[in-house]
Amino acid sequence: MSNTDIELMAHLMRRAGFGATRDEIEARVAAGYEATVEELLHPETQEPVDIYEFLRYQFLQWKPGTLGGIGQSGWVWRMINTKAPLQEKLCLFYHQIFATGVSKVDHYDEIIDMVDMFREKGLGNYRDILLEVAKCPGMIYWLDNNENHATAVNENWGRELLELFTMGVGNYTETDVRECSRAFTGWTMSPKLPRFHMGRWDWYFEYKEEDHDDGEKTFLGHTGNFNGEDIIEIVLQQRATARFIARHLYSFFVADEPQVPAWSVTPPNNPEAVELLADTLMESDYDMRTTLRVLFNSDFFKESQLNKVKNPTEVVIGALRFVGDTELPCPEVFDWSNQITYMGQDLLNPPSVEGWHAGPEWINSGSLMKRTNFVAEMVGDVSRPGIRSIMDRVKASATTPEELVDICLDLMGPLDINENSRRELISHVEMDGDLSWDGDKATESEERVAEILQLIVSLREFQFA
Repeated sequence: MSNTDIELMAHLMRRAGFGATRDEIEARVAAGYEATVEELLHPETQEPVDIYEFLRYQFLQWKPGTLGGIGQSGWVWRMINTKAPLQEKLCLFYHQIFATGVSKVDHYDEIIDMVDMFREKGLGNYRDILLEVAKCPGMIYWLDNNENHATAVNENWGRELLELFTMGVGNYTETDVRECSRAFTGWTMSPKLPRFHMGRWDWYFEYKEEDHDDGEKTFLGHTGNFNGEDIIEIVLQQRATARFIARHLYSFFVADEPQVPAWSVTPPNNPEAVELLADTLMESDYDMRTTLRVLFNSDFFKESQLNKVKNPTEVVIGALRFVGDTELPCPEVFDWSNQITYMGQDLLNPPSVEGWHAGPEWINSGSLMKRTNFVAEMVGDVSRPGIRSIMDRVKASATTPEELVDICLDLMGPLDINENSRRELISHVEMDGDLSWDGDKATESEERVAEILQLIVSLREFQFA
């Protein structure tokens, strides 16, 4: 089993999931890269997470209020325990695009329902996802389409549908925004009932034909008595839409792009890759499974290792899946959810319809400290099964400081760090001499291994996926 194969599989599992232990990586290498891609693309072959196991212990998550971490905790627990990591990673991808926040909606359930829809339909047709999002009460309220009437058009949903969810700035006119918004008049939600003691009542999509503007509309050169479904069909016919979604896929799974508002004036970092993904989207009628298969098997994906800044969810979920012993629906799940927020990504509550600014903007002096301290605490716990597995591998092959540092860097990535950092780590271990795995010395050596793991997660290179 070559180190190149290990590196490639570790890369795939970081990008198409939340990382993996060395045992899992080696098992997947044995199965083969393309076979692993196919398994990830077919989550229905895996046993699903039983969310009711979580709710039996954490019943407040059923109708979460505003207590810290409760609203996101069920999803966080799913991400930790899923056997279909790409399915949950796609939920995160769509949540970034169709950013909808509880800060305005004030109803966690409706945003959770949207994430559940992403889980169900995320590998299907982008058309179906767009249509479902347009009918999500959380999105309707978030973008004011419940205020979009035949006699008083509200352009908020129509504008964001074109600007952020499909075509991107520069590919439509203000008239197109107006006509698009007219087509979605009458797409609203049933009246909101007052809160009850456990939260809000469920909301439901409602189409009010009497409130729909059934006049003739001209949109992107097409004229007709359009409704919302017609607008989505016309939008998906545009090459600009395929390019825009392709660039989102590239930015999320391959390499950090500039922030979305810059896309109209800044070309993609890899135009050929974006064009290939756009071609695939159009040729497959926007089938996301087909497009992701092309992406994960491409050379540009395989060559993009450790060049993309981890988002806070990847940091926290990756660490928890790596160290293990996190399967129980324990109260700590609320804290883990909050840790993601402390690092700058408040799940189910993005800062605006634009979502989060990703890439290097995830890192500042405060968030870097949070990231490092959290992961260091996890890897420093030598009782966790993932760390015990590392200890076993270290004991089998490392006694000198250099051997210890190299095997830990390998098992934590593999990570290719600069030589100065490597020499600093080796010098730190050398202060206490060689390791000994005999008798009382073994415990001391384990502590030294844990200390090196903690130093490794503080390195710059560890912040990249």
